Amino acid sequence: MRKRKNLYTVVFVIISTLVFGMALKAKVEDKKDNTYEKLSVFTQALTLIKGQYVDADKVKDDKDLIYGAIKGMVDTLDPHSSFMTPDMFKEMQIETQGKFGGVGIQIATVKNQLTVISPIDDTPAFKAGIKALDKILKINGEPTQHMSLSEAVKKMRGPKGTKVTITIMRDSFKEPKDFVLERDIIKIKSVKTKVFDDIGYLRITQFQEDTSDELDKALKEFLNLKVKALVLDLRNNPGGLLNMASEVCDRFLGDGKLLVYTVDRLGKKDLEFISKKKPLFPNYPMVTLVNSGSASASEIVAGALQDWGRGVIMGIKTFGKGSVQTVIPLSDGSALRLTTARYYTPKGRLIQETGIVPDIEVEEAEYYKDEKKDKRFIIREKDLEKHLKNTEIKDRTEIDKTKEKDEVGKDEELEKEEENMPIIPPSEIDPKIDYQLKRAIELLKGVIILEKSASQTAESGK
Repeated sequence: MRKRKNLYTVVFVIISTLVFGMALKAKVEDKKDNTYEKLSVFTQALTLIKGQYVDADKVKDDKDLIYGAIKGMVDTLDPHSSFMTPDMFKEMQIETQGKFGGVGIQIATVKNQLTVISPIDDTPAFKAGIKALDKILKINGEPTQHMSLSEAVKKMRGPKGTKVTITIMRDSFKEPKDFVLERDIIKIKSVKTKVFDDIGYLRITQFQEDTSDELDKALKEFLNLKVKALVLDLRNNPGGLLNMASEVCDRFLGDGKLLVYTVDRLGKKDLEFISKKKPLFPNYPMVTLVNSGSASASEIVAGALQDWGRGVIMGIKTFGKGSVQTVIPLSDGSALRLTTARYYTPKGRLIQETGIVPDIEVEEAEYYKDEKKDKRFIIREKDLEKHLKNTEIKDRTEIDKTKEKDEVGKDEELEKEEENMPIIPPSEIDPKIDYQLKRAIELLKGVIILEKSASQTAESGK
């Protein structure tokens, strides 16, 4: 009887497994059939367009139609994913080397409007007076309303000496104005330095292929000059290469420290970056400056330094781009820039949407006013169309509150400073016209004085 019962059990398990397997297979096949069904709709639409569209010349090239379809598919994802034609892919590879032909502005889509995030120092756009928050209405007379970021960039790029006209609307303008910019080779020097008394100032404009080499040269020069403290300026740094960001962290943290890790779509840890080199500036007092233009790789650096307690982070909250883009070449020379992971700081903080909050908040003298309100208006990741949500946030009202905080009044001390400060970012590094830099230097001078006093007290006590 027991044997028969066991036999029934085995038969039941086998039948259950077969039924479950058949159901699972049917489900998978159903998904495949559904995908093929949608692809057949796409093929049907492509055939109709090629066979019936009124302008036959416009649809004779299959490649243009297919590229347009891929672009439309990627555009539904997030603001940082994009499709690149072979020419655009080549341009991107040149750009990461820090040299390309163009006008020198960083752009994003804000409230369905092509918007300037910031002009790059010493470029045609910067010299012409293009400002952050300028709305680009037209490029060479073509409206930008339905233009993608990649298309806009392509239209503004070009050989040195050629010209491009961009139509700008600014809150202070009564009507749009045309800016005729002469393209130039945009050579982005990623590291700029200066010394104020005993304090070294080091600005990283973006993370490109030669950033770590430039940084090493600058730090060695500071060592030769015997500087006693350091200001690391990451303001308006839009990011760049992740491996370069980790190498910058190497110079300021000890060996074997976790710098950043990424988590993939399945919630699994994908990559970990660990500090490897002996730091060149391990013990010097240090202030890192950040603002709403500090994004992506610059937030990785600021987050790692903050989590490991390396100096003080000063400024205002960063942009909040905590996603990783992977460039995947396709068979015909085109490529996908696809968001494939989220990155976390060493202590497990997800930066997406929330950004890095500085240890000491210091408002900028540079500011812009909303035409309807006498308040600051700052663009961050959470303001971009279709941005990725921070999966760690359960209560979305917190994000809404931070949006309100992005439109804030300035403190009295800053208002006094602004009376003698320019509205646009200064092209020169000068604490007299840079309020945040002034505060950073004052803090470091105080630390140097305290350390000297403590040293003298210790000597006298011997």
